[in-house]
Amino acid sequence: MADYNAPVKDMKLALNHIARLTELSSMPVFEDASDDMVSAILDEAARVARDVVGPTNWEGDQTGLKLDESGVVCPECFHDAYSQYAEGGWGSLQFDPEFGGQGMPYLLSVSVMEMWQSANMAWGLCPLLSQGAVECLSINASDELKGIYLPKLISGEWAGTMNLTEGGAGSDLSQVRCKAEQDGDHYRITGEKIFITWGDHSLTENIVHLVLARLPDAPPGVRGISLFLVPKYLVNADGSLGEYNNTKPLSIEHKLGIHASPTCVMGFENSVGYLVGELNRGLACMFTMMNNARLGVGLQGVAISERAYQQALNFANERIQSPAVGHKEPGPIMRHGDVRRMLLTMKALTEAGRALTYDACGSIDFSHHAEDPERREKEKARAALLTPVVKGWCTEFAQEVTSLGVQIHGGMGYVEETGAAQHFRDARILPIYEARMVFKPWI
Repeated sequence: MADYNAPVKDMKLALNHIARLTELSSMPVFEDASDDMVSAILDEAARVARDVVGPTNWEGDQTGLKLDESGVVCPECFHDAYSQYAEGGWGSLQFDPEFGGQGMPYLLSVSVMEMWQSANMAWGLCPLLSQGAVECLSINASDELKGIYLPKLISGEWAGTMNLTEGGAGSDLSQVRCKAEQDGDHYRITGEKIFITWGDHSLTENIVHLVLARLPDAPPGVRGISLFLVPKYLVNADGSLGEYNNTKPLSIEHKLGIHASPTCVMGFENSVGYLVGELNRGLACMFTMMNNARLGVGLQGVAISERAYQQALNFANERIQSPAVGHKEPGPIMRHGDVRRMLLTMKALTEAGRALTYDACGSIDFSHHAEDPERREKEKARAALLTPVVKGWCTEFAQEVTSLGVQIHGGMGYVEETGAAQHFRDARILPIYEARMVFKPWI
């Protein structure tokens, strides 16, 4: 089973020559993102991905999860990897220094996030969703909520989740039935949510759930949905953790892939929640996090493809078989033309997907920081156009790339010990979550 080594050279090519990181770095707001700083960040992230996160991938997949009275129990190796991630400040790269962020371009953080997803996609979903929660709260939450929750989410001490889906209310969120009732300066949330990624765990001290719910007098359909922040533990006035807030994992799903990522049925019983944004405007607020997640899922398609390619390339160079055309002696299957064709297909799709994804994320940076207002609007429109393309195409080609990875391994790809099958299984979720492609025209 091959180790993961981040393709830093390929990443820099896409960052600088396609996604325009060099231009971003020339802006005063990103003056710290010098070539030397970017190289140092990418090199150190590559080391952490290879030596810390990567080794947890196989163990996590084989160990899986369990649910007991304390909640979800994750593979033990995940705890040390997450601690080193948080202590290294890796979750803070692109965020506002006012709340403990480093103020780097979002684009740079995307290349680092690719490394986490390649190293261990199941583990990487936790920081991916937390960063989406930070984006959502940064744009929509009150100053009071930002002051309480953003520093801990950005530091990685707390994690974030997205709670949309209910039984009978999947892609059609107009059917949401989770209830919210006002209780003084907060609300009481009651209901169940399903398919909640990293809905419960013990990697962090607290979990911040962003929950879509409906007030009793709310208008029907999506116009009556509000967004609430529901912490696992309430926060005292001094910032310490207080009472448990009745957010409970009722069960965990047994899935085809991402075995070590807890996909929970979450129960909320009279749980304290705080309004994010305006009443009945919850879906608009949540789209901030959803769009971030869709780019993240597209990035996962690139990441798992890169991991599958590296594994297949290593196997093709080591596996000795019958003589290839032009050779008299048995040798590595890399010599065979069809193996090279499959590897080149894997590589080409992965590189193209990385270029597209980074380019879209670069437009997001320019939409916020370009000096010219007209350019900001154009970059915003461009990012809006490219986001569903990234999510759709990169997740679809990941199915082909990981399948080719299995094919190159032959019979050994069909058994679990080589690891090729895990990439194939893990990739299958990508066209499904964050909106199935069949629904894309109207989502």
